[in-house]
Amino acid sequence: PLHSPSSPWLLTACCVAIAEEVVEEVVEEVVEEEVVEEEVEVAPEAAPEPEAEPEPEPEPEAEPEPEAEEVVEEEAQKPQFKVPKIPDGDKVDFDDIQKKRQNKDLVELQALIDAHFEHRKKEEEELIALKERIEKRRAERAEQNRIRSEKEKERAARREEERLKREEADAKKKADEDAKKKSALSSMGSNYSSHLQKADSKRGGKKETEREKKKKILAGRRKALNIDHLNEEKLKEKAKELHEWMQTLESEKFDHIERLKRQKYELQEG
Repeated sequence: PLHSPSSPWLLTACCVAIAEEVVEEVVEEVVEEEVVEEEVEVAPEAAPEPEAEPEPEPEPEAEPEPEAEEVVEEEAQKPQFKVPKIPDGDKVDFDDIQKKRQNKDLVELQALIDAHFEHRKKEEEELIALKERIEKRRAERAEQNRIRSEKEKERAARREEERLKREEADAKKKADEDAKKKSALSSMGSNYSSHLQKADSKRGGKKETEREKKKKILAGRRKALNIDHLNEEKLKEKAKELHEWMQTLESEKFDHIERLKRQKYELQEG
C-alpha cells in the first residue's frame, strides 16, 4: 500500500511519468517481438539444393597468390553472428512477460515512493528538531537578558543609595564643622573679653606670666577624649575630627596674633 503523501499532486505526477515510461518500454518490446515473430513465420522455406553436376576434370591450377590466402584468413577471423531462433515447444506468452515486467516496474515504483516519503519524513523530523532548538535557544537568551537587566537595576539602585548616603554624611559633617567653628569663635571671643577685664582689674597687682596664662587658657579649652569605648571606625573619625579642630585652632591663633600686633601698633602710634 502507498503512503498518503503530504502533496497528492506530486505523487500523481510521479506515478503518471513512471507509468508512461513503463508503457512505452513494454509497447516497444512487444512490437519488436511481434516483428521478429512475423519475420520468422513469413520467411519461405529454403529451396532444395539442385543436384551437383559432375565437374570436369580439374586442370592444373597455378599456385595461389599470397593475397588470396590473406583474404581467407581475414574472413575466418571475423566473428560469426547467429540468427536468434524461437525456442521449440510451447508458444512464448508475451502477455505473461508483459505482466511480469509491469509488476516489476510497479515494485520499483513502490520502492521509489517509499524511499521518497521516508526521506521526506526524515527531513520533517530534522526541521522540527531545528525549530525546537531555535525556540529553546531564544528562551535561554531571553532569560539571560532578563537576569542581566535585573542585576543591572540592582547595581544602579545600590549605587544611587550609596551616593545618597555619602551626600547625607558629607552634609552632616559639614554642618557639624560649621557648628564647631561657630562655638569655638564664640568661646574665644568671650574668653578674650573676660581676660581683658581681668587684666584691667588687676593692673595694680601681680602680673601673670605668659606661661601661666597659656596654661589657664589651655585648661579651659581642654576636653576629655573618652575614646576607650570606640571601635576602629569611630577612632578614625575621632582622629580626623581632632585634626580638623587643630587646624581651626591654628587658624584662630594666627588671627589673634595678627590682631595683637595691630593693637600694639595702634597703641604705639597713639
